[in-house]
Amino acid sequence: MGNHESRAGNSRRAFLQISAAATAAMALRFVSEATLAAQEHKIIPAGAIRIDANENPLGPCETARKAVMEEAAQGGRYNYWLKDELAADLAATLGVKKENVAMFAGSGEPLHYSVFAFTSPSRSYVTADPGYEAGMRASSYTGARIIKVPLTKTYGHDVKAMLAAAPDAGLFYLCTPNNPTGTVTPHADIEALVANKPKGSVVMVDEAYIHFSEAVTAIDLVKAGADVVVLRTFSKIYGMAGLRCGAAIARPDLLEKLGCYGGGNPMPITALAAASASLKHSGLVADRKQINSSTRQKTLEWLDRQGYSYTPSQANFFMVDAKRPAKETIDAMAARKVFIGRAWPVWPTHVRVTVGTQAEMEEFQAAWQQVMSGAKTVGYMPPTKTSSDYLS
Repeated sequence: MGNHESRAGNSRRAFLQISAAATAAMALRFVSEATLAAQEHKIIPAGAIRIDANENPLGPCETARKAVMEEAAQGGRYNYWLKDELAADLAATLGVKKENVAMFAGSGEPLHYSVFAFTSPSRSYVTADPGYEAGMRASSYTGARIIKVPLTKTYGHDVKAMLAAAPDAGLFYLCTPNNPTGTVTPHADIEALVANKPKGSVVMVDEAYIHFSEAVTAIDLVKAGADVVVLRTFSKIYGMAGLRCGAAIARPDLLEKLGCYGGGNPMPITALAAASASLKHSGLVADRKQINSSTRQKTLEWLDRQGYSYTPSQANFFMVDAKRPAKETIDAMAARKVFIGRAWPVWPTHVRVTVGTQAEMEEFQAAWQQVMSGAKTVGYMPPTKTSSDYLS
C-alpha cells in the first residue's frame, strides 16, 4: 500500500472514530452529581436537610448575587464576550495563558468530552474505586474498557496499580480530593503517573474540591506542556452548583479535541457574571475553606465519640461506615428528613455525607443517633482486591 493509500486509510479510521464518538455524544444523557443524587431521592420535601450532593449551603457570595441580578436584564442577548473575559480572568488567577483555558457550563461537560476524545474500544478508561461515576457512565458510550482500581491504604489513587492494569489506557481520571472519600492524592504520585503513562494517553485531574483542601494543584503540569487536563468548577466552594460554570485547563491542542463535542456552546450569562465576581472577591475562598473545615472537624469529632470510622477528608464531604447496609441507612435517614449521599458497591456499608451548615450537621447527628440505635448492625471491612478484579 502506498503512502497516499495509508494516509487515506488512517484518515478514514480517524473520521469513523470521531463520528462514532460524536453520535454517542448526541445520544448521551450527561451524568452529574445532581443527577446521581436524584436517582436516590426523587423528591426532597420542603424543610428537609439536604447533605447528599456535595453542594455548598452558603450559595453564591453577595457580590456574585448582585452580578446575577444586574446581568439578568441582559438575558435576551448572548453577550458571548463574557465567556472570553472570564477565561482570561481565570487564566490570570491560575498563572496560565488564556489559550490554556476553556469555559463550560460546569466541569461535567469537559469530563464527558474528554471521555469521547480520548477513549475507545481500544483505549481504556481508568479510575479509582470508589470514585466519581460520571466518566465511567460516559465510557459505556465509547465502548471503552472501564478499569476501576482500589484506593491505597491512605485513600489516594494507586497510580502504580493504575499503570499496571491499563497498558492500553486512553484516559486516566484522578479526582483529588477524591469524590466520594474527600482524600488527596500526593502531587508526586500524579507526576509519576504522567511520567510513566502509555504514549498518547491523557491524565485528567479533577480539582473540583481542591479549594477546600491542602492539595497541590496539577496546573504546573499543564504549564510544563504535559498530556494533562485539569478540571475546575465554580459549583463547590463558590456555591454556584445551580448556575453551572466550570473550566478545563490544558494545552490548546487538547482543548481543541474537547471542542469537537460541544465546547462552543453559549453559556448562561448570569453564570459568567457570578463567576467573574466570585474570582474578584478577595478572601472568599479562604473564608469558606475555614467555615467548611471547622464544621467538618466538629462533625468528625462527634463521630469519633460515637465510635464510627470515616475517611480523612479534606473536602466538603466524607465517607462514614454505618456498620450496616448503606441503603438501609440512607432510607432510614431520609425518613427523618435528612438526605445523605449515596453508596458505592465496593464499600457496601459506607455512606457519603456532605458538610452542610453547623445547624444542619447537628440535625444530621440527631437523626444518625436515632437510626443507629434502632437498626441491627453488621461488621464490615473494605474488601481486598487483586489485579484480576480491576475490570468491571
